[in-house]
Amino acid sequence: MAQRDFYEVLGVERGASEGEIKKAYRRLAMKYHPDRNPDDPDAAEHFKEANEAYEVLADEERRAAYDRFGHAGLGGNGGFGQGASSFSDIFSDVFGDIFSGGGRGGGRVHRGADLQYTLELDLEQAVRGDSVSIRIPSLVACHHCGGDGSAPGSSPSTCPDCDGAGQIRMSQGFFTLQQTCPRCRGAGKVVTDPCRPCGGRGVQEETRHLSVKVPPGVDTGDRIRLGGEGEAGPAGGPSGDLYVQIAVREHPLFTREGRHLFCEVPISFPDAALGGELEVPTLDGRVKLKIPPETQSGKLFRLRGKGVRPVRGGPQGDLMCRVVVETPVKLSSEQKALLEQFRATLEGGEQSPKEQSWFEGVKKFFDDLTS
Repeated sequence: MAQRDFYEVLGVERGASEGEIKKAYRRLAMKYHPDRNPDDPDAAEHFKEANEAYEVLADEERRAAYDRFGHAGLGGNGGFGQGASSFSDIFSDVFGDIFSGGGRGGGRVHRGADLQYTLELDLEQAVRGDSVSIRIPSLVACHHCGGDGSAPGSSPSTCPDCDGAGQIRMSQGFFTLQQTCPRCRGAGKVVTDPCRPCGGRGVQEETRHLSVKVPPGVDTGDRIRLGGEGEAGPAGGPSGDLYVQIAVREHPLFTREGRHLFCEVPISFPDAALGGELEVPTLDGRVKLKIPPETQSGKLFRLRGKGVRPVRGGPQGDLMCRVVVETPVKLSSEQKALLEQFRATLEGGEQSPKEQSWFEGVKKFFDDLTS
């Protein structure tokens, strides 16, 4: 049977890049992997065909010969034997990051775990920025062995099972895979004389004090990354990172929505009706707020530039003051009498347009129900 065109086998154009060829091969290899298709006799054949195509097209010289002369340009060997040393080398090259955690040769160094810390801040700290000291319990490199897990005066030795490669090969018929060495767990070395304080782990528990620089404008949900401040990696591996999660406490006066601040300002009935001037708080101090006559409860007044400058840039927000007209309580007899007189002057007038329109709406509602 004539061999199929290798580009057709992988489903790529003749001018496909190295990355496109590798991606196409990975897709087919995963699809027709014999372990995934134990009951499909054709899968192994498709799998082998994809391997042959990739071996040629992934090699620059062999691909050039194939493009010029076809299968005849491969010297009668369209499959394995000239380019790569074996199929396992091809599969390890393409799938090494999935099945073996990395390339061939040399032990793997494991990175330490990332840590997360929730930092509670007052609104003022979040808006202006601050430098905060925190205490972090974590794993650090052992002070006695320096992190390699061996007792002072000794050092780890080459793993006898993988000969320092960190990986071992497993064969299943014609199919060969690499896996992490179970003895050294990919490190390529084993501790023969363990450090007593850390038990050979190379790490020990310790509470550290760190200073966190909080930039101005952060808000709840923002994260600050401190590189290398996570847990130390085993056997001298690099440390992970520390992620500081921001949580802003509730403020007694202000609420924040993005770059804007909001606050409620209670005003008396006379001030709402006649107008006046009030002192209102901002994060920068007190400012004067002019209340025009006939101000209704719930009206918003904007103080520009008195909000928050976002941490990711942009214009500073505003402070939105919502006035709330407060009903007087604990009235004296004289005050009640004065209000009764005032109420009598309002009957039949136009001083309460919302009240009149509301009652008219209620009347129309009931008229419609009875009609």
